[in-house]
Amino acid sequence: MLGDNLKVHFAGSEQIDFSLVANKAGVNYFLWTCFPFISEQFGIKGFPITCKNLFPPHEIAKFAKHDIMDSGLFTLMFGAHKGKRDKAFLLKWQYAMIDFVKQNNIKATCVECDCQKVLGVEEAWQFRRLFRDAVSNQIINVFHYEDGNSGLDRLIEFSSYIAISVPELRIVKPKTYKDDVYRLACYVKNRKPEIKIHLLGCTEVKLLERCNFCTTADSTSWQAVNRFGRILGNHVKTIRPEVKQRCAQAVRETLAACNIQETPKRMDYYSNYYISAWLHKREYERYAGSQE
Repeated sequence: MLGDNLKVHFAGSEQIDFSLVANKAGVNYFLWTCFPFISEQFGIKGFPITCKNLFPPHEIAKFAKHDIMDSGLFTLMFGAHKGKRDKAFLLKWQYAMIDFVKQNNIKATCVECDCQKVLGVEEAWQFRRLFRDAVSNQIINVFHYEDGNSGLDRLIEFSSYIAISVPELRIVKPKTYKDDVYRLACYVKNRKPEIKIHLLGCTEVKLLERCNFCTTADSTSWQAVNRFGRILGNHVKTIRPEVKQRCAQAVRETLAACNIQETPKRMDYYSNYYISAWLHKREYERYAGSQE
């Protein structure tokens, strides 16, 4: 399914209009979060899902060659909805994840509730075992800096799919994180050659190239085109009108599928995503190998 080289998963794909237009641009691998689908149970206003007529997890499964469901824990603890989260809250969140997966027959690979930063390493192991016993999905277990060397060995022994948090190492070791990520990935692979490795939040193509023996990575870089007006280091205004014309039909099909009314502004907006997805896929193919 994944082949023998690293596949970059386009993150932020819970917005099905974005993932649909990316797929039309040739993208095959996606990462989405369960956060907006379970957050209301906790009195947390999740970000709105654009297309009310489509259920993203099921739609993504129709066209993705592989998709990953994130736990949404980062948003809860450090992101837009950060707050004090104790064990009772996080346990309830994990049970909500489990129910969501089972009730909706989700087949995606699932990222665990990696709660060691809040509850500590041993508590995280309780969550880890509970999750594995509760769902039959492939699970990505996450290594964090506080796990330490012995914790990493323990995790390698336990897991068939392990994630390394690249943004965390970028913060903890800003001068050496690229070498640290590479060394960690090599160590994991040497200890257990059959293990799968995911690079969380890895957007740097040179690092993807160096770690192309890993299995997967994820990035929201492709969405910077409309968030920040940038596309692979260039301003969005550098996209020529004739280029946008070439993807007009794909954009119209996306809008129709999502029941979104076509307007010139929306055509321009979704054309940006199409072009960005196409260019980023080409960039990942150049450095990490085939993304088919």
